[in-house]
Amino acid sequence: MRLLVMAWRNLWRYRRRTVVTVGAMTLALLVMVLYTSLVEGYLLGLERSIVDVELGDAQVTAPGYRDNPSLYLVIDQPAALVARLRDAGFRVSARLLGGGLAAARDASAGATIAGLDVADDAQVSAIFQYVARGAWLDPADGSGVVLGQGLAHTLGVAPGDELILLSQAADGSIANDLYTVRGVLKSVGDQTDGAVFMTAAAFRSFFVFPDGVHELIVRKPATEDLATSVGRIRAIAPGLDVESWRDLMPLLASLLDSTRALMQVVFLVIYLVVIILLVNATLMAVFERIRELGVLKAIGVGPGHIMALILLEGGFQAALAIVIGLVLSVPGLFYLVHHGLDLSGLGGTSFAGIAFDPVWRGVVTPMTIVAPVITLIFMVGAAVLYPALKAARLKPVEAMHHQ
Repeated sequence: MRLLVMAWRNLWRYRRRTVVTVGAMTLALLVMVLYTSLVEGYLLGLERSIVDVELGDAQVTAPGYRDNPSLYLVIDQPAALVARLRDAGFRVSARLLGGGLAAARDASAGATIAGLDVADDAQVSAIFQYVARGAWLDPADGSGVVLGQGLAHTLGVAPGDELILLSQAADGSIANDLYTVRGVLKSVGDQTDGAVFMTAAAFRSFFVFPDGVHELIVRKPATEDLATSVGRIRAIAPGLDVESWRDLMPLLASLLDSTRALMQVVFLVIYLVVIILLVNATLMAVFERIRELGVLKAIGVGPGHIMALILLEGGFQAALAIVIGLVLSVPGLFYLVHHGLDLSGLGGTSFAGIAFDPVWRGVVTPMTIVAPVITLIFMVGAAVLYPALKAARLKPVEAMHHQ
């Protein structure tokens, strides 16, 4: 208890130095909390765009389909496989994929045609939440389709307009039909922006496609890591290609990993400045009190207690900085989470074919608070350790005669 009292009093004997040191640590912590919130928000938003909207956690396809997409490369008897995956705790939805020509008025463009079960797909994908105009697919409306934003812009169509689709059916005949645009999506990604979505029944009728599916979109249990889930899916679906979203989008996976690593580097760089300041301030405090520390050792205070005294002084400063920094971060985090930073004026809002929200929002997670605080505590401990050791090794006679 006496050491605690002495350490606290020693801080305020040099009030200006303490205020500057605590202020520097507070500023560093505040910056890192807000920075971590923004980076985590960016990474979670980008990953959510990939997993929730575009790809799912994993996809199951027929062997060779990814290298050579074909209407005829299908997963046979998908219902049994879907049932086994669901029994294993996965959420699954089948999709049918084809290609064709979309035309409206005097415009035409190539399009990816996707057929899906509306109810099942809502369990694995949030694409239905990205309708910008009109409405999502209705199982009862076989002639209604939803277009990606890019395709709708190219064709100049809006909800209620007519759309002609032309392709080759599975039986070799010419597939063509007239549809009504039910809705237009927001910009999600290159693949989705150029797609036409319809019900699975409408797809099978258009392509004369009675059996099989082209891919299964799989979502893993929330408590299971991706690698474990992919391993279990491969065991359930032997002979089929099973790829996680990281396999399908290696560039984005690498970006997410490298950004998290970069965040740690930024931590170290910013806190390094604080360490230099703290080491300097603590050494000055030790040198200014050499005679006092010598007297303490002469009257029986051991090296361990001297070392603990200096460490406590650094600990008090860190504790003050943490409390003040976290209190000051509350309004900043509130603004970033609820309002964010509007980056739409800077140009593009997509990366590697995946669109993201132009309003860059922060998030508040345990990582947002814990990582900056733990890093600060570790760095402060490392910074104060050298001056504390130096003080502990002082010789009483030499210290008392120090000028």
